[in-house]
This record gives sequence, structure tokens and C-alpha cells, in this order.
Amino acid sequence: MSIVAEKSASIIPAGTWAIDPVWSAVGFEVKKLGLAVIKGRALDFDGTIHGGETASLEGTVRASGLTTFDETRDGHLQSPDFFDAGRYPEITFRSTSVEEHGEELVVRGELTVKGATKEIELRGAFLGTGVDPTGNERVALELTGTIDRTDFGVSWNAPLPGGDLLLPNEVLLTASFAAVKAA
Repeated sequence: MSIVAEKSASIIPAGTWAIDPVWSAVGFEVKKLGLAVIKGRALDFDGTIHGGETASLEGTVRASGLTTFDETRDGHLQSPDFFDAGRYPEITFRSTSVEEHGEELVVRGELTVKGATKEIELRGAFLGTGVDPTGNERVALELTGTIDRTDFGVSWNAPLPGGDLLLPNEVLLTASFAAVKAA
């Protein structure tokens, strides 16, 4: 059975929508050595989308659930060099505005990583609404944004023989959400 979807004329339909982690993905990308894109993913996250005239988004990622699917690198990501998951177990986002600019969705909000909170902007699209095979109403949206990881105290790096650094400061954040209407 397939999902029947239709695009809504409003930004996000009114109501409260629980982000479904089974149907959703939160990730990040960084270019190692300036050559290879290393992709990471959050395996443990949750969030809520509030629709209507004053739409908002909020969510939490458990830092211990971040993976690049390499055990050694993931262990380093959990350490104080990167996310310091023991001291800062959660990464949070709370929107301050959700706007539609033509077909583009612009979400501004506060991202907190390692105790540092900074305003960021995510851009993407509201993908529409649908009813899944079990009768649940759903909404979907995709967002991306770029941050400077050093703004959040994630500043570890390693020098390379030619004088460059192993990692850039720029990190691409990605989110693809499918959310279920809360009862």
C-alpha cells in the first residue's frame, strides 16, 4: 500500500506532530582532507513540529547516538575532542521562526552543542501531508544548513604535512522529517 500525499497551501498544517525517527533522518557531513565527504548520522533523536500560523520545531539528539559507521572514529567523536558525550549528552535545537519564501522553508533557531548555544538558519522545503497505511496523518519536510563547528567548541584538528588541516570548520547539517499527528 502506498502513501497518498498532497501539498498543503500553508507552511505546516495546524496541530502538533511528533517526529518519527523510523521515517526520519538527522545527519551531518564534513570534508576530510578536503577530499572525502564523511557522513554521520544520529541514531537516537526525537522532536516535535507545531504547525499553523506560529509554526515551530524543536528536537533533541543524543550525542552518544552519533555515528559515522566507523567504531574508532565514533569513539573519538564521543570524546572531549569533539562532542564530549559524557559531559554533554544532548544536542538540542529550538526554532525561533519558521517562514515560507516562495517554495523554500526557512527555519531559524538556537542550536546547542557542548553547552554553547548559537543562532543558525536551516533551509529546505515542506514536502506535504499524507496518510500512511495504518491511517496516521503525517507531514514531511527537509532542511539543511551549514555551521562552523568551532562556534560550538568542537575545534579538534590535526595538521597535515603540507600545512593544511585534516578537517574544515564547516559542517553541513541535514534533516529529513516525517512526523505523525499527535492525538
